[in-house]
Amino acid sequence: MDTWKFFAITHADHVVCNPTSIGKLDELIALLDLPPGPRILDVACGKGELLLRIAERYDKGDSYGHGLDAVAIDISPYCIADLREKYHLRSPRVRLELLEMDGADYKAPSDSFDLTMCVGASWIFDGMEGTLRYLTTATRSGGKVLVGEPFWIAEPPAEYLESSGLKRDQFGSHENNVAAGVAAGLMPWLTLVSNSDEWDRYETLQWRAAARYALAHPEDPAIPELLDRVEHSRREYLRWARTILGWSLYLFAKL
Repeated sequence: MDTWKFFAITHADHVVCNPTSIGKLDELIALLDLPPGPRILDVACGKGELLLRIAERYDKGDSYGHGLDAVAIDISPYCIADLREKYHLRSPRVRLELLEMDGADYKAPSDSFDLTMCVGASWIFDGMEGTLRYLTTATRSGGKVLVGEPFWIAEPPAEYLESSGLKRDQFGSHENNVAAGVAAGLMPWLTLVSNSDEWDRYETLQWRAAARYALAHPEDPAIPELLDRVEHSRREYLRWARTILGWSLYLFAKL
């Protein structure tokens, strides 16, 4: 089954495609402290909800009402189509360059953005450290760097690593993730760690979306694989991941 079709189906009901609540997303936006008319880079933007909410705040005509200039990148044609439609409806005044491509291939100009983001896709740059290096280079002095990244809450058992295909060194601890920003020359600004309710909502919405799709499209030959993959993921989450894998948004400032 096509990877991006799979994620489009399983994330059909997600407003935010990671274990972050809308409340925490809005809290983050309120604490960004961006200058008027900011320029933003969003690598692996997904459906673009975070970017759109930032844009809506800047379009209100209050102290943030100076417009916004953004580059949004995602390799999924489904995500790009979703964001393109929502962008014209919700933030048509924003100057948005929307690119369907692998984020690793985008040559971001140095020191050009007030906010750079890569939420939930550090694999593009071979992990947290590589992601921070890329984003830091593209960020202006005084700008912000935002990364969404998992972390180990407890030592992952070998059975989970084998089942999931993850590697022990693929993620660090929460402390390691903050330290990676410091090592990149950044100042820690804020972390927002997701709780079990947010994780449950993120995971179980995928179960619901897959089941609904299967019922509505019985003719799709990919349904057996879709349901097998979702069942496998469900077992992993309930048996292991729910208690050993965390998630946080990490916001840093570039000095």
